[in-house]
Amino acid sequence: MSFFKNIFSKEKKESLDKGLEQTKTSFFSKLTKAVAGKSKVDDEVLDNLEEVLISSDVGVNTTLKIINRIEKRVSNDKYLGTDELNGILKEEIASLLSETNIKDAEDFNVPSVQKPYVIMVVGVNGVGKTTTIGKLAYQFKKAGKSVVLGAADTFRAAAIDQLQVWADRVQVPIVRQEMGSDPASVAFDTLKSAVTKNADVVIIDTAGRLHNKVNLMNELTKIKNVMQKIVINAPHDVLLVLDGSTGQNAFEQAKQFTLATEVSALAVTKLDGTAKGGVVIGISDQFQIPVKYIGVGEGIEDLQVFNKMEFVDSFFK
Repeated sequence: MSFFKNIFSKEKKESLDKGLEQTKTSFFSKLTKAVAGKSKVDDEVLDNLEEVLISSDVGVNTTLKIINRIEKRVSNDKYLGTDELNGILKEEIASLLSETNIKDAEDFNVPSVQKPYVIMVVGVNGVGKTTTIGKLAYQFKKAGKSVVLGAADTFRAAAIDQLQVWADRVQVPIVRQEMGSDPASVAFDTLKSAVTKNADVVIIDTAGRLHNKVNLMNELTKIKNVMQKIVINAPHDVLLVLDGSTGQNAFEQAKQFTLATEVSALAVTKLDGTAKGGVVIGISDQFQIPVKYIGVGEGIEDLQVFNKMEFVDSFFK
């Protein structure tokens, strides 16, 4: 199928395959049990398949869409052997994801018309937010962009220090203040510094608290308003980082954050250490927000630009 034209480098594809190993092993062991002793796809197999997809964190709504598509093929073809199920599943998931009106990002790049391009990063603590920012800074720098980081998660000293470690590692400037400082003030200073330096990209870290959506909403709105005094239309991207290993909890966080602020892109991390990678399929289908990046390992190179078809290809490889 043309869906699966290989556009990744060999190294990236191998990294993606390896990162999805646990998900794949878990999924196919469940699938094998679901069709054990069956030669054709019947109602019982479809019920079992529905269970497999839901327990693999694909999500109920996306699972029902996939099952409906396979049911149509069963009724049209009259007979489908269980040995064909893998190929059919792969085709239907790929087809489903290709129908979202969201174009995959092709590389680590930003529109050159807006300078600096401002990315505000949101997400609860512990999802890999700071690590994602550090790896993003590395990838943008590798792509020839100048980057400035802003440590606006001022509620935790550890967050500021962790971002400093990444700034030092990637060798990009960071703007920081003391713990407890006004996050909007840090964002303002970061953009001022970036404009002075004629930087290409600014990445602003923000505090990850969801227990009070009103406070979170007010704080993020204040940060946005202050940034716009320096750079019109900032932030150009609001990137929500989700921990893929939490499965359905990642769905819930996506729902909550999209209620609290306008989210324009998603990054799903920690896919290498989990069997819950199916959550990317559900999130990509359910939220009309692009999954831009996925984390498939601990290495600095292991943050990848998400490509729906490559992901499905690795999932079923």
